[in-house]
Amino acid sequence: MAKKEKEEALGIKLSPRLIELLAKLQEVELEDFEMSVGDLEIWIQPGAVAAPAIALPKIVPPVKVKPVEIIETEFIPPVETYPGKVVEVKLGATKSEGGTRGKSLIIGGETTPAFYTFERPILHPPVIAVDVFDMKVPLPKAVKMHVKDVMEDPAGWAKLAVEKFGADLLTVHLISIDPLIKDAPPKEAVKTIEEVAQAVDVPLIIGGCGDPVKDADVFEAIAKTFSGERFLISSITRDMDVERCAKFIKENEHVALSFTPMDLNLARELNRRLYDFLPKEDIVMDLTTAALGYGLDYAFTNMERARLAALMGDPELAHPMSSGTTNAWAAREAWLEMAPEWEPRELRGPLWEVTTALTLLLAGVDLFMMMHPAAVKTIKDVINQLLSGSSADAERLMEWVSMKI
Repeated sequence: MAKKEKEEALGIKLSPRLIELLAKLQEVELEDFEMSVGDLEIWIQPGAVAAPAIALPKIVPPVKVKPVEIIETEFIPPVETYPGKVVEVKLGATKSEGGTRGKSLIIGGETTPAFYTFERPILHPPVIAVDVFDMKVPLPKAVKMHVKDVMEDPAGWAKLAVEKFGADLLTVHLISIDPLIKDAPPKEAVKTIEEVAQAVDVPLIIGGCGDPVKDADVFEAIAKTFSGERFLISSITRDMDVERCAKFIKENEHVALSFTPMDLNLARELNRRLYDFLPKEDIVMDLTTAALGYGLDYAFTNMERARLAALMGDPELAHPMSSGTTNAWAAREAWLEMAPEWEPRELRGPLWEVTTALTLLLAGVDLFMMMHPAAVKTIKDVINQLLSGSSADAERLMEWVSMKI
């Protein structure tokens, strides 16, 4: 059969050009090609023998071995240097310093965040003031049981707080001067402070009633009577006659507690007004303590921001910070009778105050105003532990909870 006839029999029509390429290259690559065939025969060229299959080694998964010890490695803490420094403020004056106190305290002076002892040593540890009231006031049962015998004796209360509770200084709250309670005159407040000052020799914090006019009158009378004692006047607020208060604080060598709600811009504003009359060494800040259950996270954030701003060079926030930690007892969970798993209240209340204080301790608070003796002792123990640099008992820390889930 002729070549043309063979092509027609297969149904293939090859162009001369294609035949020429096939003859030259002996191979061709087709695209979009379809083939319909009946019987298909495949020829295997000699020598084209398929390679035998190679047996791959069986992969055995590694045996999991439980670690028996922690990998030891050296940790080098990152040491930073900050451009700012918190102002040092002295509270109380001894006889050699022009006062009558048995000791004076210095707070502030930080050049690092709270307890970054790997960067710098802490010059002045935080101090704790215990609250004393000038009249009988409603108190939670957990607190009242410790002070019930002295609730109508401010001097006796003061001695108990210093000698038994370990107070570094005292906050004397002059509740009776409130126009809505007893409206006691300034001379009675002066008499109360005289009794307390004679009973103890620690520095004093003079607490008002919250009325801006009455507080200013009482503060001025006390400042003049106890000139040179460096009492902390608690507190000076934006709605008071700031100029008048700052002047009698300066003239009589006391210290101002600058109190503002949780707003750093308001704190800066009040501090600037005080700078016109007071040196920075005579100002302590209170940025408001919202206790556990009352917005503790806001208080912590606000105080931490203030401290970091001071370290970064903000002069208007470079002051020691005070915390009214007693506000923890305003949260009803601290004293309210609750379900059995929350009891006993005698333990829950102090823990509420301790948790509030510990949180703000890590934000950089320098002065705590507290009330429950067990809470005071616990915070003192924690501060001493953090300052000692000694290692804690890891096993004891891991086993402090007995509940199993």
